[in-house]
Amino acid sequence: MMKRIILLFILHFSLFAFHSAYAQSRLKRLWTKADSILTYHYYRTPYDTNYVVRPEGMLTLKLRGNQTGNSIRSKGTVHDLHFKSYLSTSHKTTISIGAAYRGLSAAYSINPAKLRGFYDDYELNINYYASRFCIDASYQRSSSLSGDMTFGERNIRMEPGEANMKVFNITGYYVFNHRRYCVSAAYNQSYIQRRSAGSWLAGLSYQGGHIKTSDERKEQKPDDPDVRIYVGHIGIGGGYGYNLVLCRKWLLNLTLLPTFVFYNRNKLTINDESQHAGHMKFNMLFNERAAVVYNFSSRYFVGLSAVVNNSLFVDDAVTVHQNKWVAHAFVGMRLWR
Repeated sequence: MMKRIILLFILHFSLFAFHSAYAQSRLKRLWTKADSILTYHYYRTPYDTNYVVRPEGMLTLKLRGNQTGNSIRSKGTVHDLHFKSYLSTSHKTTISIGAAYRGLSAAYSINPAKLRGFYDDYELNINYYASRFCIDASYQRSSSLSGDMTFGERNIRMEPGEANMKVFNITGYYVFNHRRYCVSAAYNQSYIQRRSAGSWLAGLSYQGGHIKTSDERKEQKPDDPDVRIYVGHIGIGGGYGYNLVLCRKWLLNLTLLPTFVFYNRNKLTINDESQHAGHMKFNMLFNERAAVVYNFSSRYFVGLSAVVNNSLFVDDAVTVHQNKWVAHAFVGMRLWR
């Protein structure tokens, strides 16, 4: 009986070891195949290699500090009541750690102020950079707006928590000189720009959102005006971007992309009395980018970058100007040559 038990134990152990080895072998084959596909696409560059090349290290580690902010200026007249305001959000500071392997990337970020409960704002930024098409998008929900408001002869101070804002920005643009001009080299370092080059850009922008008095303020100060500002713009236009390479180590980028709004829906409401946009005098969305990258070698780099979105709406009754920005400071290294 004991011999049979021992034999069964040996048989089961052998089968388990066989299946485990088979599973590991199969997993290794799958990884090898996936890695081969990633490597093929990683090195199949769409750029002129005299101007743009892939970095030697296929694993990039990056530490980044980020700060964002948003401000809105508005003024107008509704039923002979003049209105003017300047509101801005608290600056949001985050620290992120990211890794990119053969074109696939992931990052994790923390917000020290939010962890300590200083404010409850939320923001999401998405950037996509291909050789021909690029997209910058951001969504922000904020209750930290504060600033000064004037209604006729009455001045009102808006404190954090007394107004709520939601705003969404997205800009897509096409790069004409996509063989020599690389956006990724300046903004995510997945390529290296070897020689200076620029390109004309065609773009489409959208910006929309609202600001309104919070329920808490209406309860605490029922005699104050209930203000709501709605903005919505769609613009089309063009611009130019340029990568300047200095001494093979410095990369400077500047991108300007103004778009003319062909559709807008804007409204100012005070105590349920609304004023829609009338005859449009001037309405544009401005998208600006700037970056400075210094490559110590093909392995180590450091840099600064910023993305700014502005909108300006002017008609006979209402003027709204918004300025949304995000800035990054980063240091990185590439491994696995």
